[in-house]
Amino acid sequence: MKKLALTLSILSLLFIGCSEDEDEITTPTGPVVGEITGDITTSKTFVLGNYTLSGIVKIKSGVTVTFDSGSTITANVANGTDALVVENGGKLIINGTAAEPVIFTEVSKIPGSWGGIIMYGDAPIVGANGVTTATSEDGLALPYGGNNATHNGGTLRYVRVEYAGKKITDGTSEMNGFSFYSVGSGTILENLVSYKGADDGYEFYGGTVSGTNLISYGNFDDSFDWQDGWKGQNNTNWYAYQTGTGNFGMEIESKSVNNSFWPKVTNITLKRAAGTLTENGSAEYDAIQFKKEGNGDFSNILIEGYTDPMAVAVRIQDASTNTNQVNGNKIKLTNVKIMGSTTQTGSGSSSFSVTFPSGQLTTSSSTTGANLTTGAWSTVNGVNLLQ
Repeated sequence: MKKLALTLSILSLLFIGCSEDEDEITTPTGPVVGEITGDITTSKTFVLGNYTLSGIVKIKSGVTVTFDSGSTITANVANGTDALVVENGGKLIINGTAAEPVIFTEVSKIPGSWGGIIMYGDAPIVGANGVTTATSEDGLALPYGGNNATHNGGTLRYVRVEYAGKKITDGTSEMNGFSFYSVGSGTILENLVSYKGADDGYEFYGGTVSGTNLISYGNFDDSFDWQDGWKGQNNTNWYAYQTGTGNFGMEIESKSVNNSFWPKVTNITLKRAAGTLTENGSAEYDAIQFKKEGNGDFSNILIEGYTDPMAVAVRIQDASTNTNQVNGNKIKLTNVKIMGSTTQTGSGSSSFSVTFPSGQLTTSSSTTGANLTTGAWSTVNGVNLLQ
């Protein structure tokens, strides 16, 4: 019995000692902290965390990079030019949520401090003189264009880009909040915010990709811009709010090529705050401007705040666009509601007048524009961007 009691006592002490040791072992909780820099050549997942983006970070071909919801990635203008680039063949997967978006921001909170998200693909383009490949205008001088209409560059859901739109020092190259170079229809773009950049909120350089639930807020140049024969067919719920500085709500061009196709966008809101100035000090700003053979099919459009006498809801900038696109029934705007005293249409020259064929420009008092649900994804510094 004494031996048994002694054995039990020793086991009890060992058990207590192990319990005390285990209590001292802690498991890290909460977001991690890290730096993202250089070329990413191996697929990886960045778990929930607060990361620093340093320099031009390129996701190389064959590599998939994933960010967990709720993460924040912060650039710093003091480091030089920062941007996140998805090269053709690479994939960026971000599945944020309305409550936990993934936020790309910048330390100084000054518009134009970094280059935003840039994605490349090999979907078709139609560039100047009908070329099918071109060189990017973001300072990286990368090629884009191809014949892969269903190119898949990944998934961007509930992603916000802040203070991007960097101007490159050569004076001709520019970056946007989101730049999509020949990105294909296999790519998913949903619930994105481009906030207070110094260039365009979104720019599409050809390709076939479409975007759903896009917010462009306070961007200096155009809220939405495209060229090179972009022809996304499934776009809906685009919301633009210009405040402080801003040019066009939508600037639409096709590199002076009279294409037989056009993009489609439904449910559009284009708003401009009182006192908003143009980027270059010009008097001309419009809700929608078509130029260089730009075209498209747009419906359920709400336009508000374009009150300057020089501004119009829809401007056709040049005679060839008027002849080939307007008169050729390649521009269609239906169920348009223009708030206030904004003139409906205008031309960029006194040499021609704009008259849409019957049914190609229609108005409606019941138009609602974009229909978006608010949440943390659309709230910055306590301000609901959709109010």
